[in-house]
Amino acid sequence: MSEGSTPRKADVELRLPADGAYASVLRTTTAGLAARLDFTLDDIEDLRIAIGEASALVLPDADPEADLTCRYFLASHAMTIEVSVESSSSGPDDPASFAWQVLSTLAADTEMDHADGRITVRLTMASSIGETDR
Repeated sequence: MSEGSTPRKADVELRLPADGAYASVLRTTTAGLAARLDFTLDDIEDLRIAIGEASALVLPDADPEADLTCRYFLASHAMTIEVSVESSSSGPDDPASFAWQVLSTLAADTEMDHADGRITVRLTMASSIGETDR
């Protein structure tokens, strides 16, 4: 989202305890939404990996008792996902980290933001079906 723009309401929002034990719930939800958008099985698996890496980037810096929030913005054959936690730390800024490299390789667009006491990783992925329909 560009600076100064009005935040759009997410199509789906999932809030979980900021604990790695809930990563499977996040991956399963993401896969289910991708299936509804007609992502291929390979695309869904890539998305499951990407969402796992996104949560791995933000969880270590989560404040105690914080929630992991995942917001999904759905489009035809594509989705943008924002994974965020409340954090008083400066957040992960290492673009050379393994998790960031995997995420950047799998997603069409990625960015990380630390503002208003939240660390947010935003990724956009498109179905390869949507690419062949053009």
